[in-house]
Amino acid sequence: MSKKNHSFHLVDYSPWPLLGALSTLIMMSGSIKWFHFKDNNLFLLGFMIILIIMFQWWRDIIRESTFLGIHTFSVVNGMRWGMILFITSEVFFFISFFWAFFHSSLSPSIEIGGIWPPKGIQPFNPMNIPLLNTMILISSGATITWSHNSIMNMNFKETFISLFMTVILGILFSLMQMFEYLEAPFTMADSIYGSTFFMATGFHGIHVLIGTTFLLINLIRFSKNHFSMIHHFGFEASIWYWHFVDVVWLFLYISIYWWSN
Repeated sequence: MSKKNHSFHLVDYSPWPLLGALSTLIMMSGSIKWFHFKDNNLFLLGFMIILIIMFQWWRDIIRESTFLGIHTFSVVNGMRWGMILFITSEVFFFISFFWAFFHSSLSPSIEIGGIWPPKGIQPFNPMNIPLLNTMILISSGATITWSHNSIMNMNFKETFISLFMTVILGILFSLMQMFEYLEAPFTMADSIYGSTFFMATGFHGIHVLIGTTFLLINLIRFSKNHFSMIHHFGFEASIWYWHFVDVVWLFLYISIYWWSN
């Protein structure tokens, strides 16, 4: 950066965006093959390639930010706005699912019996696993806030402990949701109720897995002393994302599990 007359980062050529897109194409094509022909070889190949590309792409970003000093305050400010806009796009992504759900539930059509939940659908008891998962995510929101507050006060031991607790809670949430899906009395093919339920909760579950991975990478980086009190935007971005996941789940629980029941 000392050889430049500005504090911005002009991104170097990288093969990872193109290779990442191609590997995603392979995985999605493999998923279609898996659904229709019960053969998941192409899906697994694409998934493994994506994991390899993720590792190398993140390695390059970590190298730029931590060891090369490229992520100056100007660069980080731009990344903040990028993360804000990304989360905003995610908000509208979930709004589409809530729109479909309320459109179908507030005025149920005659094809589903004119009632909601539709005739023949046995919904989940909101006081069982859904309530437990709500408590898990609320607790994880508290632990990640504790972790952020600790790093801001240079209490690195508590930062690690609370971040580790958040990762464990995220994994526990996913396991509980998997158990819920396995025990579900209806499927995605069961009218508009099954479609909206599994689309909304399923995509939220994917976001929990992504957020947990995000936090886990930051936990590994923190254990390697990559963060300081004033230089930890990767960690801060994962906290924003995790709070977004928490808030979406609260809306899902209140509307789809509790109100809809």
